Amino acid sequence: MHLTQKRVLFTLCVGLAMMSSITVHAQETMPLALKQAIDLSLQNSKQLKVNRAKIEAATGQLRKAMDNRLPDVKISGAYMFLTSPNINLKTGGKDSTGSSSFPQPNQAMYGMASVNMPLYAGLKIRYGIESAKYLEQAAEADADYNKEQVVLNTINAYCNLYKSISAVKLVKENLNQSQQRDKDFGNLEKNGLLARNDLLKAQLQTANIELALVNAENNLKLAMVSLNLMMGVPEQTTLLPDTTGFDQTLTAATIESYEQQAFTNRKDIEALNLRKKAVGAEVHAAKGEYYPSIGLTGGYIAAYVPKLVTATNIVNVGVGVQYNLSSLWKAKSSISIAQANEREIAASQEMLNDNIRLSINRAYQNFLSAQKRIEVQGKSVVNATENYRITKNKHDNSLVTTTELLDANVALLESKIALEEAKADIVVAYNSLLEQSGILLNNQPVK
Repeated sequence: MHLTQKRVLFTLCVGLAMMSSITVHAQETMPLALKQAIDLSLQNSKQLKVNRAKIEAATGQLRKAMDNRLPDVKISGAYMFLTSPNINLKTGGKDSTGSSSFPQPNQAMYGMASVNMPLYAGLKIRYGIESAKYLEQAAEADADYNKEQVVLNTINAYCNLYKSISAVKLVKENLNQSQQRDKDFGNLEKNGLLARNDLLKAQLQTANIELALVNAENNLKLAMVSLNLMMGVPEQTTLLPDTTGFDQTLTAATIESYEQQAFTNRKDIEALNLRKKAVGAEVHAAKGEYYPSIGLTGGYIAAYVPKLVTATNIVNVGVGVQYNLSSLWKAKSSISIAQANEREIAASQEMLNDNIRLSINRAYQNFLSAQKRIEVQGKSVVNATENYRITKNKHDNSLVTTTELLDANVALLESKIALEEAKADIVVAYNSLLEQSGILLNNQPVK
């Protein structure tokens, strides 16, 4: 082999090795427990990043409101060029040369510093700070509420992944059985023991199962991509979820206890209560427009006009009072707006309370239905398994048609898939009930 050929071969080998390494890296396999999925989702949730930004904005508004208690300090200065004025003194005073003795400056400079320390502003500053504090706490409560939604969405995605994996596994098993049946039927058909039509029916069902496998695998890929994006990991990562927790038995407390816990623990209720307090503080702040503002003032002035005056060390200290008479009729509109916002939040609270009761009842009924589905589907799998066994025995003895055998096979596959879906659905229903009650974050998520 020539040297050039060896180099080309070496380059191809290196390239193939690099491509293989990249492919393996891109298709990294990741064992995944539900708690790990939830932790990653909370760390990388886009919604929670938005909430953190809102909290920072609310904190900034609070600092701004608190800064209103600090004194205002202003410094100003100016330099001015003056033209030569035409001055005619009526006193008729002249100097020895016969010209006016009044100085004619051509420039002027001055500097001023002032301090204004608010002492009383009709409680507008106090209630402004109080309102900002409540709004900051409300933003934090919104973030906690969204955390529960992120957790529930992650559980939904995790359960969807479990259902997709189970469906692919069961369809593959059924496809293998169907392909083996085609081989057996082919041998029978060659020996004249099976009608050609029956073989075609079996092969048609195999083709349908192959198409079902394609759909199941597509659903599995989408389920993995969805959960990967939630967790902030590469979307092509192959996830291996822990399926051991889907066989545990779940029980629920009374619906009254969940409603009681909801009104105690739900963060959206807390956020709305805080916003109501903030609006109440805004009402008091608006009423503060009716009162005067009192402040401690101080200042320093220095001026210099060449040939005319030099002024320094001009210091003033005092107490200033300001009252805007127009507030007697203008403040009413601000108060009316704040009071209307207060009534709106009160009405929103009543609507939220009704929605919570309805959502908890819905979640509770969904959980009970999921429990019943587990029971029914479990029996269906037992019955479908026995039915397929009996039908196959009869078919082997030419007592039933091939169509009946294939129908029994389809029924068995559907019952098995339905059972796996029911196992995942009850986990979602249970955690949804906890989320509607505001206690999902305080409870260890079901695997």
